[in-house]
Amino acid sequence: MLDTVGPTSVTNPRRRRLHPARLTLLGFGGGILVGTVLLMLPISTVGPGGASLIEAFFTAVSAICVTGHVIVDTATYWTPFGQTVILLLIQIGGFGVMTFATIVGVAVVRRLSLSSRLTTAAETKSFGINNVRALVINVLRISLVIESAAAVVLFAWFTLRYGRPVGEAAWLAVFHAVSSFNNAGFSLFSDNMIGFVADPVVSLTLSTAVILGGLGFPVILQLLRWWRRPLLWSMNTRIVLAATAMLLMVGTVYITAIEWNNPATLGPLDWPAKILAGFFQSVQTRTAGFNSIDIGGASEATQFGMSALMFIGAGPAGTAGGIKVTTFAVLLFILIAEVRGQGVVNIFGKRLSRAVHRQAISVVLLSVAVVVAATVAIMLMSGLSLTPVLFESVSAFATVGLSTGITAQLPVGAQLILAALMLIGRLGPITFATALALRERETLFQYPKERPIIG
Repeated sequence: MLDTVGPTSVTNPRRRRLHPARLTLLGFGGGILVGTVLLMLPISTVGPGGASLIEAFFTAVSAICVTGHVIVDTATYWTPFGQTVILLLIQIGGFGVMTFATIVGVAVVRRLSLSSRLTTAAETKSFGINNVRALVINVLRISLVIESAAAVVLFAWFTLRYGRPVGEAAWLAVFHAVSSFNNAGFSLFSDNMIGFVADPVVSLTLSTAVILGGLGFPVILQLLRWWRRPLLWSMNTRIVLAATAMLLMVGTVYITAIEWNNPATLGPLDWPAKILAGFFQSVQTRTAGFNSIDIGGASEATQFGMSALMFIGAGPAGTAGGIKVTTFAVLLFILIAEVRGQGVVNIFGKRLSRAVHRQAISVVLLSVAVVVAATVAIMLMSGLSLTPVLFESVSAFATVGLSTGITAQLPVGAQLILAALMLIGRLGPITFATALALRERETLFQYPKERPIIG
């Protein structure tokens, strides 16, 4: 005799599963809650009484979103315990986003047609969705190797060049290595990295870690496997490398040229230090957030240019924020194809899917809308002018952390808006782009074509 089960006696397990976007949001929300509680403990602050709710909450959001925006001085306000909490939040946030973005990328590939999946697999030799454990282990291994290498260099330099005690040098090295690879921008120096503006070892070590973290795990993995065989690199890897190099060069020339004679920034430095500082700040706009010059003292033209670079960000599936260089490159190639009158968009010998056109435009338009709305709201609350508020809003949304110095002076409502921007900027582009990719379905009918007048 066979047992029969009614349709209502067993709950479909799929209905009990949370959507990945909700699960990720809950994970970050839980991390923010725990971080806020820990930072409010009296043991976390140097002064008596502990941090206020807004100070602890804002710092926790900034740390787990690997942004670097602060309303209190990280070096003097927090005790070693509080700084350790911040460091752990940075590591969890950076590793969590990197892993989530990579797994989501695999999931998107799995939803493609069989022919598309075979093509993608042949191009990238990426992990399958059933090999998530190996994928996560590789993300962790790469993160720890890069952070350890940066920490060793910084530790040796802090002890040999600056004579720091071994324990202090080790803590400074580890903290800044983790902060740089995760593109966080938190620093244990009250003036951030201004004291090392002419130091090539510190500046270049941090810059290297920032760039590697911003490339993204898929790119790093492909470079490790086939660094001598660029013909096997995927379109994503080629775009990220080319766009990163171009934007770093453009940013360096732009910042250095405009600030060359500015007495508040590069003016007092000799020419090698000026070039080093210009390069360092260009790297930080990849969403890292360290500063070796006074951002508030920079010209409005420099601040505006840095805002554009921050908005673009770095590579996908990495520790950086922004709309991502791939989105920017796709729009650029669409523009080039349109100007040339080409019916299709070709990138590095491959034809770009039309679905990607819509996804890139949607991500950019929504990101612009979020930044504009937040900027207007903060201007109304604070009474400040456009340039510094726009800079602060873009920096928060792109999870950069660079600041003109107005964050701590903003009213609580404006600080909460910045906190929301950090969370939206960290999770929004990933989840939104994923939703667009996973919701694709074939249309069974089409309406007649008609073209409105453009321009």
